[in-house]
Amino acid sequence: MKETRYFFVPDASTAGELPADEAAHATRVLRLQSGDELFLMDGVGNFYRAEVTLASAKRCLYAVREVLPQRRMWRGHIHLAIAPTKMMDRMEWMAEKATEVGFDELSFLLCRFSERKALRADRIKKIVVSAVKQSRKAWKPQVNDMCTFRQFIEQPRAGRKYIAHCYDEIPRDDLFACLMSEGSDDDVTVLVGPEGDFSIDEVRMAIDAGYESISLGSSRLRTETAGLAAVMMAHLARREAPLPPGGGSKGEKG
Repeated sequence: MKETRYFFVPDASTAGELPADEAAHATRVLRLQSGDELFLMDGVGNFYRAEVTLASAKRCLYAVREVLPQRRMWRGHIHLAIAPTKMMDRMEWMAEKATEVGFDELSFLLCRFSERKALRADRIKKIVVSAVKQSRKAWKPQVNDMCTFRQFIEQPRAGRKYIAHCYDEIPRDDLFACLMSEGSDDDVTVLVGPEGDFSIDEVRMAIDAGYESISLGSSRLRTETAGLAAVMMAHLARREAPLPPGGGSKGEKG
């Protein structure tokens, strides 16, 4: 059975040509030729069955044969805001795995105890795109540049907002229990601090801004593990029931 090939093309319905990096992979690595079938994803809920119409050393043109709208597998908007670790490979791992699970937005926080004071989001964005293709996700998470903790919490946000921390003197509820008891489809924003945790002043500032104080369980987690755990809990709490066999969306002929 021939392997199904997926490519990320943000404007797939109208572009007619793979982006340069995707074209290089298609023509130089996979050696696709005119007439070969490929599948495109636009990152906003659609797959496309397409056919290569021209393949050269630097270009790969295609024609869409069928539009395949996808069903969203979770409800609401899941947003993780996290203070990046000193070692970026740990953040890259977290971003990749969270994308495979399924979430909507990733922000990076500059906090009082942050190990990393600056970050270029370019590589994280590339890793997210790769994970979207590997896990066949129809929606690509938005990756934001770093901002200060104060800037983030002062921005208005819909839905439920949570800050995870380890201060025993501030009462905390279990995040998963909170999400499961809500019975709602509200958006979810979760803040995860650096290895040294948020400062206690930052936690109180967030609570004053409407964030709920939560824990992620009884274990003390590394930053990247805490971020992934938060996404997993939110995803499970907002997960849509799977469709019965044969209940998928039908495509539109192109």
